[in-house]
Amino acid sequence: MENQKILVVDDEERMRKLVRDFLVRSGFSVVEAGDGQEALDIFFEKKDIALIILDVMMPRMDGWQTAREIRQYSKVPIIMLTAKSDESDELHGFDAGIDEYVTKPFSPRTLVARVEAILRRTTGSSDDKLNIGGITVDKSAHTVMIDGQPADLSFKEFELLTYFMENNGIALSREKILNNVWNYDYFGDARTIDTHVKKLRSKMGDKGDLIKTIWGMGYKFEA
Repeated sequence: MENQKILVVDDEERMRKLVRDFLVRSGFSVVEAGDGQEALDIFFEKKDIALIILDVMMPRMDGWQTAREIRQYSKVPIIMLTAKSDESDELHGFDAGIDEYVTKPFSPRTLVARVEAILRRTTGSSDDKLNIGGITVDKSAHTVMIDGQPADLSFKEFELLTYFMENNGIALSREKILNNVWNYDYFGDARTIDTHVKKLRSKMGDKGDLIKTIWGMGYKFEA
């Protein structure tokens, strides 16, 4: 992961410096933006941004709009930073295509760990493929084919489907899914899983029925 470029977007210079210092210490290259519009200009100019750390409340263009603009052209992983902890705000973030959601105040070391975890999964060298029930997941290429047609999944939807398929026929609790797919101690509401599953099912078409709901527990992929 040496020298991978991270775009840190926050209107507070002090916050940007804090995050930048920890990322640089971990071997990353960092570029900064003070608002959403500047972030878009840098993102489309650089073309080699590996991940974006994005604040919500900013002048000119806020984090939600910035994320939506980027998602029209790229699936680059986005970590959203926010002072809000309301569940509706979190779901708003996932609707905008956010991959991780971090509430301020946070531990910079924990943030770096999340960055590293996401980049390991998106740039891993594994060429493993899963092929179950007409669904093919290519972990190396980070693509999904359903009955021979490409499926346009977000980063987190891809991770969720992969985890389900790797555990075909096994009942999975919401807590277990969070611990394995999100890959950190999650402090939000486990119902976040339900939102992701609903979106994933809709993108899978008829194959969405392969994800069974286990009432009072979680889900099971069965093909």
